[in-house]
Amino acid sequence: MTAVTPKRDLRTGRSLWADSSGLGVPARPLGEAVVCDVAVVGAGISGAFMAHELSRDHAVVVLDRRPPLTGSTMASTAMLQWEIDLPLTVLSQRIGPDKAHRAYRRSWAAVGALKRIVADEGIRCGLKDKAALYLAGDAYGRRALDLEAEARTALGLDSVFLGPSNLREQFGIERTGAILSQGAASADPARLAAGLLRRAATAGARIFSPVEALQAASDPEGVTLLTDAGHAVRARQVVFCCGYEFPRGVPTPGAEVISTWALATNPRVRCPAWLRDTLVWEGSDPYLYLRMGGDGRLIAGGEDEADPEAHADPKKLKRKCAAIADKLRRLLPAVEFEVDYAWAGAFGESATGLPSIAPVPDLDHAWAVMGFGGNGITYSVIASQIVGAALRGGADADADLYRL
Repeated sequence: MTAVTPKRDLRTGRSLWADSSGLGVPARPLGEAVVCDVAVVGAGISGAFMAHELSRDHAVVVLDRRPPLTGSTMASTAMLQWEIDLPLTVLSQRIGPDKAHRAYRRSWAAVGALKRIVADEGIRCGLKDKAALYLAGDAYGRRALDLEAEARTALGLDSVFLGPSNLREQFGIERTGAILSQGAASADPARLAAGLLRRAATAGARIFSPVEALQAASDPEGVTLLTDAGHAVRARQVVFCCGYEFPRGVPTPGAEVISTWALATNPRVRCPAWLRDTLVWEGSDPYLYLRMGGDGRLIAGGEDEADPEAHADPKKLKRKCAAIADKLRRLLPAVEFEVDYAWAGAFGESATGLPSIAPVPDLDHAWAVMGFGGNGITYSVIASQIVGAALRGGADADADLYRL
């Protein structure tokens, strides 16, 4: 007699990563005033990279108004790409060829640095090297992608343009063209952030949660954070790593918060072999992006909307995820799947696709890291490098790229 597995209810509003193992982080309530070298506000993926980097030679305190990992990190699909939301050719027109070239090279280097950190620290987060397939769409068609591949190749970035026949032959996808690039990766973002925070704690970082920084006041010697716990945090420097939630009172030139949606299918989906090793996204607005998880799930997202509150609407979650699933079926008509998880989150972006990693105006000894667009984890690495260099008395050669 064959056993029948009951169909599981769709886990609407719950991120796939919330059910990951190994998410323990040594956090505790703030029970007294504390003094430190650096206070990192935010215990998501950007705060985790920052704490990991700075705890090597600073006394670090991490604060979060929610439990660690539960902000925008849980909304991620963790496609770890060096490719920026704006193509190299378009970014060159916006900020000039020199800066655009530096931004793309730095993004490439950051993905490599991320892989080394995971390997050196022995963080178990399902990290896997992958290629990336960028499909022609309604925003960037065949001609645009052909020119983009040429521009990337001239920089030494491993990218090849595929015409419709090659795309059909290699991937079974019907589009007018695509760029196949190397050097990307994927991972479980919650396990990655948890691993980084645990390594930071081992190095001496103290993690307090839940505690919200209500107000910041600076003086010549440092910054005092007033918290809802009734205890102050005194730091020589403070770094706001609030992901896609811009800190109150911090200017955000050229940046905005929008909403995005994502889903994960049932595990062990029968897919073409190439999909296990390839991230997929498209030159459309809004664009679809997808990958496979280690357990054979399809993880996809998109349907972005220029409304910072729309992600909180449960009815819209249902409609948006149905639209993502429909796009998946049209792109991969031979693949059968059922949606298992559906979730939404806030998503910050800027006019250039580059984040803001800069000192806070009118607040001495303070930095803000925000507006990451579709490259949140990659830019988190860059942010930790730039701020780390500055707090050690040095200067990062690319810091000017991220002062919007």
